Amino acid sequence: MGGGMQPCNQISHKDQYNLAYIIHFILGVGSLLPWNTVITAVDYFGYLYPHKHVDKVFSVVYMGSSLPVLVGLVLWTKRPTVRQRMNLGLGLFLSSLLTVPLLDFVHAGGNQKSDRQYFMTVLAVTVCGLADGLAGGSLVGSVGELPERYMQAVFAGTACSGVLVSVLRIITKASLPQTPQGLQRSAQLYFIVSVLFMATCILCLNILHRLSIMKYYTDKKLSALPYHNSYIGDLKQINLTGTPMSTAFSTEQTNLKTEFWNTWKKIKWNAVGILMIYVVTLSIFPGYITDGLQSKILRNWYPILLITTYNVFDLVGKCLTAMYVPKATVKVVWACSGRLLFYPLFAACMHGPRFFRTEIPVVLLTSALGLTNGYLTSSLMILAPKCVPTKEAETVGIIMVLFLGIGLAAGSLAGWLWVI
Repeated sequence: MGGGMQPCNQISHKDQYNLAYIIHFILGVGSLLPWNTVITAVDYFGYLYPHKHVDKVFSVVYMGSSLPVLVGLVLWTKRPTVRQRMNLGLGLFLSSLLTVPLLDFVHAGGNQKSDRQYFMTVLAVTVCGLADGLAGGSLVGSVGELPERYMQAVFAGTACSGVLVSVLRIITKASLPQTPQGLQRSAQLYFIVSVLFMATCILCLNILHRLSIMKYYTDKKLSALPYHNSYIGDLKQINLTGTPMSTAFSTEQTNLKTEFWNTWKKIKWNAVGILMIYVVTLSIFPGYITDGLQSKILRNWYPILLITTYNVFDLVGKCLTAMYVPKATVKVVWACSGRLLFYPLFAACMHGPRFFRTEIPVVLLTSALGLTNGYLTSSLMILAPKCVPTKEAETVGIIMVLFLGIGLAAGSLAGWLWVI
């Protein structure tokens, strides 16, 4: 046969028009967009519920609900497919974000809300956390099996998410009068735009799994699994010998748990490093920055501008890994430990000399917090899959996201210590 024709069942491994890369970037944006949307609207929630520590409460319920889902993903050996988990997670994101403008439409007016509306808002944030555990954990786990550029796309997206949301909040807030009615309308517009973006993410996700390049890597993964080709044969043998099916599945679950612990041993310092990063970050940001610091000049713009500063430098930090990634994990872990210095420095911004309590030192420290968070997170996430064979990459991704979630939950709880 001539003509150089490929067999009809041969799947291309080329990313045509970089479509898979772009979609992974969009999904990276979407995986953190709900969290960023909620915390960046601190001016609005602070107006509605002035006697609540809104961002600290949001941090605890969001991270606290996300963590059990991540643990479940690790322990659930017969979990649904990545596509199913992400569709469910993104759908929950969309419905949760829609709750805030719906509450405003139902309870019209710019007046401060009752405890009932506050409870409904906290419940929506809790559902967002559940969705984060599903969507975020599944996304990072699946990307770990792909070439490195797709992991970079996801984390570039997560970094851009904060910047895009901050810019959106600034535009919506500045474009309407600085009155209670203007604040309400700007918040409604802000949340509706976020809802539309989440709908776009759902569409992109379902396009992604139809791309030939994704089918290529899925087939490649299946062919690399040592038990894949023998598993059907094992089932046939089971039927012939009369071995109970439950025994076979129990054996498979035991093997998967053994694989999990073997993988953990290979990347334990990466996981510890990611935990330390987010304990420090979440104990300071956003609760301390948005609740503990005040500016007579910038007023309610101050927390929004500080969140924007953090997000911009977090993006810069994650982009720096495109130029240089440390080769040794131990160096990154020591750098993570060094971030403990942020505690006395930020404490000085609240209780120290007058100069430290001005806007410039706070902005500089917030910039450093974001820069180190972005660079060290991206470095550890890139290094971790390199420590294991390709077949263990999804397990690595889930472990890393699990420890990231533990760090987020512990950090959000530690953030309340600033109130004491």
